[in-house]
Amino acid sequence: MTMKKLSIFLLLILAAGPAFAAVQTKTIEYKDGDTVLEGYVAYDDAIVGKRPGVLVVHDWMGFGPFGNKKADDLAKLGYTAFAVDIYGKDIRPKDTNAAGALSSSYKADRALLRKRILAGYDALKSEATVDANKIGIIGFCFGGTTALELARSGAPVSGIVSFHGGLATPTPMDAKNIKAKILVLHGADDPYVPTDEVTAFEKEMTDAKVDWQLVKYSGAVHSFTNPAAGNDNSKGAAYNQSVDQRSWLAMKSFFAETLKP
Repeated sequence: MTMKKLSIFLLLILAAGPAFAAVQTKTIEYKDGDTVLEGYVAYDDAIVGKRPGVLVVHDWMGFGPFGNKKADDLAKLGYTAFAVDIYGKDIRPKDTNAAGALSSSYKADRALLRKRILAGYDALKSEATVDANKIGIIGFCFGGTTALELARSGAPVSGIVSFHGGLATPTPMDAKNIKAKILVLHGADDPYVPTDEVTAFEKEMTDAKVDWQLVKYSGAVHSFTNPAAGNDNSKGAAYNQSVDQRSWLAMKSFFAETLKP
């Protein structure tokens, strides 16, 4: 092989190098006080240096594959994503009745809920690939409620996205603490987040002069991002493929502005 051909060959290998890069993942343990929690980290090792971090908060069924898959998807977009665990390691509801009871206990104790998500926030910031000055959070259902509580706590996050999340809070006056921009992606026919709750949230955000957006998707009910919810809107929770895709695109645009990956 001539030197010229060898040089061309090496250049082709170098040019193709990033194609061999892949999303790297790991499961870690972290703590809120004495409570052991489990988290899932995903990032693209083709990216050099630090990049924005995004917390992913599970729905009422707890830490697991759904949130981890969202973390993988965010890693492909250039973020380090961290799927958090609010309930505690190995605490996984067996059915929706157990999930309802467990999630309700955290909704009734917002101080504890904030402590748990702040523990995840601190864990994400400590990751070597994360720019600690550019942190966002997304949450689904119960996770959307949790994401908004992180905002109301005054945590210095840049952007918060709630997918079909609960919007109510016992302390609406805490909205004055919000530093983040907020995007709420809401099913217009969601029976679990009724109109009066949406109206109260809009007033809460407006009174506190928060930079907020709320997008309502027609024909969508609760859990519109989750295929496991089935497709029967009459049950109040159902997957909607088109709204799932539209809401994810809305999140991408929002984070492109607020996190600038």
